[in-house]
Amino acid sequence: MRKLRSGAIGMTALLAVAGASVPAAAQDPVTISYLTHWGPDQVAQLEAVAARFTEANPTITVEIRAVPFGDLLTTIKTQAASPGGPTVSGIYNLWLPELARDGIAAAAPADQLADITANWGGGAVGGASVDDTVYGYPNEINTYALNYNKRLFEEAGITAPPATWDELLADARLLTKKDGDIIVQQGFGLINSWAAGVVHPYYSFVASDGGDIVDGTTPTLAEGAAADTMAMYEMLIAEGVTAPEMGTADANTAGPFLDNFASGNTAMIIMANWWQGSLKAAMGDAFADIATAPIPVGPNGEGAHPVSYEWLTTVNATATPEQQDAAWRFLQFLHGPESGTTGSGMGEILIGMGIIPSRTSDATAFADQLSDPFLATYVSSLADAVPFPMILGGQELSEMLQKKLEAVMFGELSAADAAAQAQSEAETILGQYYP
Repeated sequence: MRKLRSGAIGMTALLAVAGASVPAAAQDPVTISYLTHWGPDQVAQLEAVAARFTEANPTITVEIRAVPFGDLLTTIKTQAASPGGPTVSGIYNLWLPELARDGIAAAAPADQLADITANWGGGAVGGASVDDTVYGYPNEINTYALNYNKRLFEEAGITAPPATWDELLADARLLTKKDGDIIVQQGFGLINSWAAGVVHPYYSFVASDGGDIVDGTTPTLAEGAAADTMAMYEMLIAEGVTAPEMGTADANTAGPFLDNFASGNTAMIIMANWWQGSLKAAMGDAFADIATAPIPVGPNGEGAHPVSYEWLTTVNATATPEQQDAAWRFLQFLHGPESGTTGSGMGEILIGMGIIPSRTSDATAFADQLSDPFLATYVSSLADAVPFPMILGGQELSEMLQKKLEAVMFGELSAADAAAQAQSEAETILGQYYP
């Protein structure tokens, strides 16, 4: 298995330090809008950075807009060509091939391209590129790890987190509590009702069993690690150590899956680094019970290989030239060290949520936070992370896999049937783009 695809970030890239300058302000008054899925606290931080930018560039006004995560891609696509559509959008890089193909994402101009290539590692730049064209400012990298409750482990007599699938199942048995036939404390939690929350942990298990879900653009779901991981999920359900109804998510990537872990009703779960902020808010002092560990390795794996993905900020290619110019100027400021107190303004927003900033100088600026015990597992795993495939049809592939995995979780399909159906449907999805 390839440990790294094009677009992965290693620790070397995170440790370089560089700076960026901000071009002179636009001469004519112009208003741009920035669309995000972040909550009120992060919107307020963005507004503060935007106000500092406008103070230095009085002719440019930046309006911050927010929609739920579940509505973000639809809003970008449906409003792109409208006069009131967003000028700047924060996007999941899985969406970039489609937005670039459809002429919604603008290629970075020369000045900003030079800034990006100088101040971000090659993996981060690759994650913001399609066919070697850079389409935006990389801003964050996320990966996955096992999150577990140390207090529940101690109560169950478990002294260390599981390192293998066999240990995961054995520990989950010890950590599960039932009231009759009802699971009241699940040993291991699986997320449903949210594509990335379902598919990213699954893919992390697949990669950590030595496999993949695609070979280039050819699906590899019917056999090997991809099929074996579905069978492992089926076993967790059959053993009664996982309760799917406790793992539901909502459009804002919160919901029972988070609540049950925060309240101690879920002992272990695979999740991304960014939910650190949500856990701290939900758990208060009890957050001290939470620890992280690498993805448990499957029987055919040689190490933990969590999935990773990026977010970036793009400029609407259908906006006016004046708006595009102002938008790129603002993005260069937002992602540069001049916009923040410790690191970049974007970096300060991200690190507050437990998200790893991808600008190289931010890795140094926020070294103390990135060495926090919760985040350290995620940071150290980046060198072995496997980026989610950035291919046309990637979002459709993810949503299809979500449905098959949920069908296994809820007993609607056997693992073998789900794997076979997933392979067939993936061939159809990707065949539209890669005949």
